Amino acid sequence: MKAKKGTWVRIHNIVLEPGQRAPQVPEDTKKVAMEMWDKGFLLNEEASIGDEVTVETYIGREMTGRLVEIEPYYTHDYGRCIPEILYIGRQLRELLQEGQ
Repeated sequence: MKAKKGTWVRIHNIVLEPGQRAPQVPEDTKKVAMEMWDKGFLLNEEASIGDEVTVETYIGREMTGRLVEIEPYYTHDYGRCIPEILYIGRQLRELLQEGQ
């Protein structure tokens, strides 16, 4: 799939390689690269996943990185339904009404 100029995309970039990390960071942190992910509107005329691109973030910053996702969206949720908490609001209202 190709993205056209103006498409909302997500990019990835290596900010610092492991050897470039500050000397005061913990040892386990020094062993990995510092990475950056950002989203923005594609400024290139056309791009595919894996291409080096420039985006304009929502607040107007220009960022460069490797295109990793076209039209990204959130995929997390708040988990399965917990029946015990469905009635908390109703029970609380009943308790408050009894106290009046």
